[in-house]
Amino acid sequence: MSKLPLDIYDDMPPAMRRYISNNGWHFNKKAYEYAAKLMKKRNTVTGKLETVEAFTKDQVDELLTKNEVKLDKAVMYDYVYAAQIARADLYKSIPDEQHLALYVKDVIDDVDTSSETTFRCWTAKMVGNGDPIDWEEIL
Repeated sequence: MSKLPLDIYDDMPPAMRRYISNNGWHFNKKAYEYAAKLMKKRNTVTGKLETVEAFTKDQVDELLTKNEVKLDKAVMYDYVYAAQIARADLYKSIPDEQHLALYVKDVIDDVDTSSETTFRCWTAKMVGNGDPIDWEEIL
């Protein structure tokens, strides 16, 4: 039996409650695209922040297939977000596509976290950064 999350008793904006009612704590396509367009990385040459080209779901599926990585706990767009966050934030640590595919598997198939962890981490990061989520936009 899984434990109940501690935030189930928190008040939520109505649009957030509708989103979670429809999608659970997972990225749908709109939420993934919304999150991806906010990602930036620092150009190591110029030192300036730049937008990061977003993966498509098909690109991540191809990446996983090419590297013979099968996900056991993939739900909706969560694994696409995991690949995108690696592209944006871990570009120095992940040397090639094979390791990127393995990173996605490590994140998504982590045995001691729920399948909701990826989306919950994103929402916590947004709250912690003081960045509101436009729940109406991602419904």
